[in-house]
Amino acid sequence: MTLLDKETVKRVEMALKAFDAKLRVISLTNSARTATEAASSLGCEVGAIIKSLLFKTEEGFVLCLVSGDKRASLNKLKKILNLKDVSMASAEEVKKVTGYTIGGVSPIGHLNQVEILIDESLERFDSLYAAAGHPNCVFKINFMYLQKITKGLVKKIVE
Repeated sequence: MTLLDKETVKRVEMALKAFDAKLRVISLTNSARTATEAASSLGCEVGAIIKSLLFKTEEGFVLCLVSGDKRASLNKLKKILNLKDVSMASAEEVKKVTGYTIGGVSPIGHLNQVEILIDESLERFDSLYAAAGHPNCVFKINFMYLQKITKGLVKKIVE
């Protein structure tokens, strides 16, 4: 069984193909569990790696798509969402909400519908790479397509 046969990777691939038949999952020989590892494996800047970070709020969950060279700001998230309580989701919550384990959380193909915020700093790259359901799988996408496929709201959410 290859990585591309894994259920989580197939879920990402189906979402990609439904959006644009040219988009595909890339299987890497090295781990892309962290933004630094992914950039090293792909030979790109760390900032071109999309980190999918799940946050817990008093109203549910929000997935933030952040550049690999930036940090999400809890204060900015609280202001944008107009909420008092925002914190990182636990590994169990990430798995339950998205259907992915940390290190392979994709911005698409989630088990549950989740609000998505995209940091505007990702727009500076022509090509972006996101996790595709497994630490060794990614997909390449541009900023406009990322916005469309995730239906994410573009905001300034980094420090």
